[in-house]
Amino acid sequence: MPGQARAGRRRSAAPSKGDLRERQILDGLAELLAVKGFDALTIGDLAERAGISRASTYFYFSSKQEALVALFARTVEALREKSRAAAGDPAAPEEAIATAVRRTRDRWHEHGLVMRVAIDQSPAIPELAALWTETADIFIDAIATILVRAGGEAHDGPDGARAVARALCWMIERTFYHASAVSPEALDEASETCRVVWLRVAGLAG
Repeated sequence: MPGQARAGRRRSAAPSKGDLRERQILDGLAELLAVKGFDALTIGDLAERAGISRASTYFYFSSKQEALVALFARTVEALREKSRAAAGDPAAPEEAIATAVRRTRDRWHEHGLVMRVAIDQSPAIPELAALWTETADIFIDAIATILVRAGGEAHDGPDGARAVARALCWMIERTFYHASAVSPEALDEASETCRVVWLRVAGLAG
């Protein structure tokens, strides 16, 4: 998508006026999701929130769907980085699990609404589904690495580390999705439950 391509080309450069304007639009989209919801908002709403014309908004994003993809890509990038860090965490498995769950919880605390909207819209917007699947795969790799370090089997069977990691990943995703929609306190409690489940699956808790 054009917005993603521009973001990739600019990553190594200092923010330009266009970068800042694009950020304004995406920040405005995040705010509007809490006020109007994705289905009700329009490109005109994005333009008004960013303080630019509708025509100028189309220069950056051809549709609200494209803007949502760009916002979601920005949101999950930190989650991907934290997941990669979890795979290389030299701490004991118990500590690595606690850190990975805490970092994931913190991302849901900060951007739960954007993540829920993107997940809800992913059946209709394939780019969102692809981004989320790619992000999940990175987390699955991290979970599998920690499970193996804790003594799990690295084979390809249904009880192998990667298969178990895949089930844990999607359990955590669904649990955080629902809890984040309830309250910050519910998300904290769900996070602790996920940590305990992961520890028990790894054979590290009674």
